Amino acid sequence: MTTMTEASVREFRMPDVGEGLTEAEILKWFVQPGDTVTDGQVVCEVETAKAAVELPIPYDGVVRGLHFPEGTTVDVGTAIIAVDVSGSAAAEPEPEETAPEVPDAPREAAPEGSGRQPVLVGYGVAASSTKRRPRKGPEVEVAQASTAIQSELNGHGPAGAPAAPLAETAEKPRPLAKPPVRKLAKDLGVDLATVIPSGPDGVITREDVHAALAPAQAPQPVVEAPAAPVPAAAPAPAYDAARETRIPIKGVRKATAQAMIGSAFTAPHVTEFVTVDVTRTMKLVEELKQDKEFAGLRVNPLLLIAKALLVAIRRNPDVNASWDEAAQEIVVKHYVNLGIAAATPRGLIVPNIKDAHAQTLPQLAGSLGELVSTAREGKTSPGAMQGGTVTITNVGVFGVDTGTPILNPGESAILAVGAIKLQPWVHKGKVKPRQVTTLALSFDHRLVDGELGSKVLADVAAVLEQPKRLMTWS
Repeated sequence: MTTMTEASVREFRMPDVGEGLTEAEILKWFVQPGDTVTDGQVVCEVETAKAAVELPIPYDGVVRGLHFPEGTTVDVGTAIIAVDVSGSAAAEPEPEETAPEVPDAPREAAPEGSGRQPVLVGYGVAASSTKRRPRKGPEVEVAQASTAIQSELNGHGPAGAPAAPLAETAEKPRPLAKPPVRKLAKDLGVDLATVIPSGPDGVITREDVHAALAPAQAPQPVVEAPAAPVPAAAPAPAYDAARETRIPIKGVRKATAQAMIGSAFTAPHVTEFVTVDVTRTMKLVEELKQDKEFAGLRVNPLLLIAKALLVAIRRNPDVNASWDEAAQEIVVKHYVNLGIAAATPRGLIVPNIKDAHAQTLPQLAGSLGELVSTAREGKTSPGAMQGGTVTITNVGVFGVDTGTPILNPGESAILAVGAIKLQPWVHKGKVKPRQVTTLALSFDHRLVDGELGSKVLADVAAVLEQPKRLMTWS
């Protein structure tokens, strides 16, 4: 029988803090063994493939132990901290005689390791939900007893014997596998129900999928001549620890690399360039800084560049789309979630401003300021980086004139803004020093042809050259 001490210890498992993420790295612990914690208190900070996220504990108690040190990458669903909840409401003994009777058989709780994990931090199925059982009526007990007897017979019967009618009504358990493994099985045409798992707690691994596929693809045995001696394995490349540093590829940087490879080799990129006189735009920026409507807001050239792109999209709505390969459809978006590429200590991230097309200029200034400050603090949420439609990357802040940006996966276009510099420019028939920049627009050529892409880029340039078009084209 489990002792009261063991029953009072709760294991908090690494949750899925994003959509389908499979692992996260523990960046920092905020508690130590012996510390008292309360429901909702942040106990650690973790970094996923998308962002750094703080994890709150979902119950009260005393920390019994931390299962992993800082810097460890942990799979979703793995216990990371043990908390003794004895003396709290969560540790109260469960009633046995006062449970209400139910006419039908109760739904069985999923065994540990096979059930779903909470997607939202601090929410989901509590650990104690697998212990509580409603009181059974006579009919339920008879039905469950019959099922247990039939199950036992099936387990000891001859191989391949047909199941009894009662056993046929039992729901087949869903194979346990992480999303990447499920995708691999789908791509290879392997039924996960036929795969023998070798991972912990019956989880199917990538090797299991390949092993299940190997017999079907194995060629017929062929008698061959004796093979030549196998050459010795090549020695590992030398590593000069004194003059080289190796950095593990993980977290945001790993996700960015994978996304860029997928985007570059999936969407056919086309990039067009235009150099434009933005002197009037720079004057307008200085005027807006003095406007009381923008008091306390960040006003810079990026604000008017973003507004210019939104105007160009409104004039050319077909550019704001995505490619649905499965359905063989082009999905035109009637909203703009404007992504802003941001360099952070953990790597490049692209949070986006939801429904940026509907915001006034002061509202857009506030959204940009909040987006940038949140990214610099490393507090951008995974949700803020999902659902983008087009993106702006401001390479000019690094003194770069222009570039050929790679599309953010799933988006149709990305605008790169170069450095704004004083350059000789022909203005009203005379060569004068003017504020000039170069814009580069990359777009998915499956969605956007040369004419449409050119129109969008030309419209952005026209607004920045003559910012009064923000009113005449609105």
